[in-house]
Amino acid sequence: MTDYKSVIHVVLGSISYGLLATIVKYANDLGVHTSTLTFLQFFIGFLILTVLQFTRRVNAKEKATTTVKSRIKLTLWGSTLGLTTTLYYLSIQYIPVSVGIILLMQSIWISLILEAIVNKQLPSKSKILGVITVLVGTVLATNLIQADIILSPIGLLYGFGAGVSYAFSLYASSRIETQLPNILRSRYLVLGGLLLICLFWNRQIIDTFQVQAIPWGLLIALFGTVIAPIFFTMGIPKTGVALGNIIASLEIPVSITSAVLILHESVEPIQWIGVSIMDQS
Repeated sequence: MTDYKSVIHVVLGSISYGLLATIVKYANDLGVHTSTLTFLQFFIGFLILTVLQFTRRVNAKEKATTTVKSRIKLTLWGSTLGLTTTLYYLSIQYIPVSVGIILLMQSIWISLILEAIVNKQLPSKSKILGVITVLVGTVLATNLIQADIILSPIGLLYGFGAGVSYAFSLYASSRIETQLPNILRSRYLVLGGLLLICLFWNRQIIDTFQVQAIPWGLLIALFGTVIAPIFFTMGIPKTGVALGNIIASLEIPVSITSAVLILHESVEPIQWIGVSIMDQS
């Protein structure tokens, strides 16, 4: 029997993730630089997770399994979180949010390839059919079949790169040092993302920093590095990975709807058909 409270947790996590790109693009339109937003998202998120970590009780077994090697491993894998966020936020500078989220979610079939390589086993026919469905949905959702549609190649490259990086992020979240508590794991994964962002943007973070960016940074930090992961951690173990992934695909329509309502982006009926096809994959 389905635990409906857990379903609600996954839904809320999906909504949190789905709102990120729209908030970032809205802040960009107000003059806040992407480097500032990405830095603040991970810096504030790391601080919040650190406070949560040090206010919880730590048992003897946890102390024994939390080794320096585990922390380094999580931090290194966490760099994929920072790379995903950076590439995703860069992509929506060149292409609509509604297209950026579709490219990000190409991680669905990229993760399948990664899983096949790691497990040294070909995916099942049903999974291959799912990949084909995602690709068909992508063509429709991005409206590539429309003759006069013009999408920035650099934006598409950034978006697809974010999808590849996101696949590795999902792998890290589900496979790396899973014996450790989720808040502790999240803290070091976010730390890895923060370090990558500092290396990627470098002095630009300082040069473009604005005090008025802090509220926006706090907002996306709460949605992207605190609220969503906590809700997913609470919900997916009880709903199961299969149902959890289906529910989490709500991120796509949430992102597109918020882009339409807040950014006034134009989305054609054929694109909604593509989104529906991807949600059924």
